[in-house]
Amino acid sequence: MARFKENDLPKAKLNKDTLNKSLLIFRYAGNHKWKFYVGLLFLLMTGATALAFPKLMGMLVDCVNAKDLAKAKNIALLLMGILFLQSFFSFFRLSLFVNFTENTLANIRLALYSNLIKLPMSFFSQKRVGELNSRISSDISQIQDTLTSTIAEFLRQFILIIGGVIFLATISPKLTLMMLSIVPVVAVAAVIFGRFIRKYSKKVQDQVAESQVIVEETLQGISNVKAFANEWYEIARYEGKISEVVKQAIKGGKYRGYFASFIIFCLFGAIVAVVWYGVNLCISGEIKGVGELISFVLYSTFIGASFGGIAELYAQIQKAVGATERVFELLDETPEKINTSKIQSKEKIKGNVAFHNVAFSYPSRKEIQVLKDVSFTAGYGQKIAIVGPSGAGKSTISSLLLRFYDIEKGTILIDDKDIYEYDLEHLRGNMSIVPQDVILFGGSIRENIAYGKPDATDEEITMAAKQANALDFITGFPEKFDTLVGERGIKLSGGQRQRIAIARALLKNPSILILDEATSSLDSESEKLVQEALEILMEGRTSIIIAHRLSTIRNADTILVLDKGVISEKGTHKELLKMENGIYKNLSNLQFSDF
Repeated sequence: MARFKENDLPKAKLNKDTLNKSLLIFRYAGNHKWKFYVGLLFLLMTGATALAFPKLMGMLVDCVNAKDLAKAKNIALLLMGILFLQSFFSFFRLSLFVNFTENTLANIRLALYSNLIKLPMSFFSQKRVGELNSRISSDISQIQDTLTSTIAEFLRQFILIIGGVIFLATISPKLTLMMLSIVPVVAVAAVIFGRFIRKYSKKVQDQVAESQVIVEETLQGISNVKAFANEWYEIARYEGKISEVVKQAIKGGKYRGYFASFIIFCLFGAIVAVVWYGVNLCISGEIKGVGELISFVLYSTFIGASFGGIAELYAQIQKAVGATERVFELLDETPEKINTSKIQSKEKIKGNVAFHNVAFSYPSRKEIQVLKDVSFTAGYGQKIAIVGPSGAGKSTISSLLLRFYDIEKGTILIDDKDIYEYDLEHLRGNMSIVPQDVILFGGSIRENIAYGKPDATDEEITMAAKQANALDFITGFPEKFDTLVGERGIKLSGGQRQRIAIARALLKNPSILILDEATSSLDSESEKLVQEALEILMEGRTSIIIAHRLSTIRNADTILVLDKGVISEKGTHKELLKMENGIYKNLSNLQFSDF
């Protein structure tokens, strides 16, 4: 799969609106703004000293005709002084811009991540993780490069062009007009041609990448290749692709040859033409001496190089403005109100849950009503199981209970208070969920269990692991609780991950527990251990159990059968089995041979 590159970032048109949006970056500079302005001052001084260099070089050459060794020595010392000042100014300009940029971007990164992590689930259900990662990595990197060097270099080139033209006009207006009609045009043409060459080279690289995909796929599926005796087919496929690479590369080589010829003949030819015309003016007396001609050639070179570079720098600034717009789009998203509730009390929730005529559709699929007029109650300490076919809305109930989404109609009460009267931190702090696919963070087992209570002691973590039937396998590892679980917990088995999640939930000590198909993907042995741990976890808590395996919910106080967004059946395991042609009875008959 092709990786997203910073060079592929889209550009934004530079206008008043986009520039005003980009200037919002300075909001995040804090007390570091002065570094940017002082850096600009050093930049102006760098440009001024650069413009003095060709003039002094011309004066130094004129000392040959005057045979004035003392003057030549003074000018040479002055030139060395100019170079020292330019180095001094450049150092501070770069240091200040880097300091300003890194501090500003650190604030933007923190603000962006803080806002991103507080956004509601409705936002994440409509965005891809890769796109959000790109905003934080590629877009921020583009802004970083632009603030650190691109803006400074763009302004420097601009100063050299304007200052250079002014100095040239003082030497010879005629020669200046001639130079401006040739050198900048050729320089810009070289940039456009060079950009075309780069795009063509990228095509060749893409073709090579495609050929590598064939190699990768073939080697990964080598058993299939050999089983179907398709070695010759794969060789032919690869040969076809590398033939295309060769054709494109040869064509690209020709274009690079044209480019080299263009540079040698046109760009250097333009310089020769300017020097030739300058020599004529020098001979006719319109230019005072060889020194002025040397200065003119150097200024012309500066201007030509600046014209060539400024186009690319402008394109980079356009990308940075586009990146800034995309970053501020995320910063402008409205986060969840995590702790601004009407209820200020932090008393522990008891755990009485009631759904009254709840209706809900996902924001991304508003035309499909997932829940329709759902009502049920779950008293403190009760086990309420929810079963039904896939897509019936079982997991949606847990999402609404955690307030991942807002309901469209009806009310959800917890301890006889509307769920929206609690602040999110307090509400979710009294709930725990053990999902089917447990995703652990890439740290140690200790850190993952302590995620339920970050200030937990070692004794509390050990006790939670023991109650979750996890202590035996944890102590079996050489590093014990300091064992790294790997990315997303990949180093642990499914059953081990589930028991870590249960230990985490136990440590949190929630009032309301949500088990979302917590044992459906486990083998029999792991399921037994996990089920034992879940029984301990459910003691003295209100438990909402979403299940496919009916064997795990036989002892539930109430079983709700959800079908097409409505509760079609309700009762205990025995009561539901007595319903003729009931959905639960049919599901039970499929899973249990003894009924």
